[in-house]
Amino acid sequence: MSTPIENVMRSGPVIPVLSIADPDSARAIAEALLEGGLNTVEVTLRTSSALDVIAEMARIQGLTVGAGTVLNERQLDESIQAGAKFIVSPGLSERLGVAAIARGVPFLPGVATASDIMRGLALGLDRFKFFPAEAAGGIRALKALSAPLSQCRFCPTGGITEANAADWLAVESVLCVGGSWLFTDPIDVGELRARAKRAASLGPGIKR
Repeated sequence: MSTPIENVMRSGPVIPVLSIADPDSARAIAEALLEGGLNTVEVTLRTSSALDVIAEMARIQGLTVGAGTVLNERQLDESIQAGAKFIVSPGLSERLGVAAIARGVPFLPGVATASDIMRGLALGLDRFKFFPAEAAGGIRALKALSAPLSQCRFCPTGGITEANAADWLAVESVLCVGGSWLFTDPIDVGELRARAKRAASLGPGIKR
């Protein structure tokens, strides 16, 4: 049976990863992504306005908004309060993992090694963000990790591009990829919509 975080991961082949400084642009960005066929987004806490952006996007019908770059319990709680429906972290600490599980929020922690993954498994987690995907060894590294840890599924993020996304999605253990390439700065809504359409058309493979 799918877990809540797996349902998020299976919502589309690409989860846009957004760092937005201006909350006033949040609605236009979200609507362009929805029109392009992507209904799940990760807003990173890398700007001072990130929580306001999450709150604005959380009001948009049909869009599932998550918070990324969550590093501690304070950010976890602030993100949930702002309206985030799932939480993404660049790494995995026991304290943050236990807190996310206790809050009952879908949680996608970052991993790069077998030890990271085993720490997650010990907490009862088996769905992970493989990060930084290209810098951590790319597809060969993920395939090597997936062989002895076959119960795990991943969302590779970091260095994923429109050109290589399909290669990552073809890996059996990959359910989706995180994509920062969709976002344009300055914002070009038409280009964003077009990129979203191309990303949505990639389609996930049939994965167990």
